[in-house]
Amino acid sequence: MKILHTMLRVGNLDRSIAFYRDVLGLKLVSRRDYPEGRFTLAFMGAEERVDGVQRGAELELTHNWDTTHYELGNGYGHIALEVSDASKACADVKARGGKVNREAGPMKHGTTVIAFVEDPDGYKIEFIERKSGHDAGTA
Repeated sequence: MKILHTMLRVGNLDRSIAFYRDVLGLKLVSRRDYPEGRFTLAFMGAEERVDGVQRGAELELTHNWDTTHYELGNGYGHIALEVSDASKACADVKARGGKVNREAGPMKHGTTVIAFVEDPDGYKIEFIERKSGHDAGTA
């Protein structure tokens, strides 16, 4: 079993795609409109699809055409992204106009270095700094 994607409902699809692409560095791997259902699905990923086959977990952005805002709900936590340097990832996010909610530092009651940023709809994204010897994505 493997994780395929996490889905977020977003109020403004173009704004969300721009954030995940331009601020976090993900790629738009597919986008499809469903006029009968009045919604669009856009998939963002750190890895390209090869021959249409998904290589890594993706983020599904769902835009219902008639809804411009969602309440986040109190059960939602965050999206986690592995980065090689959490401080640099935060600096990059700020330089690209993004919002950092928690600067890089050790997690409470632990030593793993984490940070939190926020997307345009208020969803939290956690950066987890890669421990030595592992590959990591970039932000």
